[in-house]
Amino acid sequence: MARILLIETSTSLLSAAVAEDGLVTGQIESDEPRMHAALTAVFVDRLLKDKGLKMKDFDAVAVSKGPGSYTGLRVGVSTAKGLCFGAGIPLIGIGTLDILVSQAALQGQHPGDFRYIVPMIDARRLEVYSAVFSPEGKQLTETASVIITPDSYADILSEGPVLVIGDGAEKCREMLPGGVFVPCCPRAAAMAPLAEAAFHEKRFEDLAYFEPFYLKDFVATVSRKKLF
Repeated sequence: MARILLIETSTSLLSAAVAEDGLVTGQIESDEPRMHAALTAVFVDRLLKDKGLKMKDFDAVAVSKGPGSYTGLRVGVSTAKGLCFGAGIPLIGIGTLDILVSQAALQGQHPGDFRYIVPMIDARRLEVYSAVFSPEGKQLTETASVIITPDSYADILSEGPVLVIGDGAEKCREMLPGGVFVPCCPRAAAMAPLAEAAFHEKRFEDLAYFEPFYLKDFVATVSRKKLF
């Protein structure tokens, strides 16, 4: 049996969970804005204390690897790498879009009822990070930054029911008629079966070189506020 710590920080929802043999046995979440840097390590510590565990009791740490928030991903991956280094256990990276596909059932949906599943991460304005998946969770197109227009995904929408899930789903509702929309953020609990499979297949990341999948480069901006 594998005991895996799960950390999800790719969007506005911060969550951590403990999975044992692919089943979630403890979790903690917060949607308090801009608190990932302050709360991620605190949440992990609280979760371990609640479960009466130490990091040496875990077989691996799984973290969302993106795409998503630049800051959130950096915080999550840095925390996960530090925990793995300290405990001498492997790191598992899980794509954010894969997490959303896995989460469909947790949100009350039945993936088999749909022809395609389209997870969407909000990238501001009408842009999303997205890809097309089969109901079985197989990724069918490359992960890409997409500007949503009335023609976006028209081909797959014409083939049958499409589930659009993620924090980018709601703003696309009017632009993509015919889809079933489930606005939500990815959660650590949905990582459990994916992390379990990766662990048994030994799909581990290189702790020294692993970096989040940002998809787009971070662009720093200059504040318009006058400081003096």
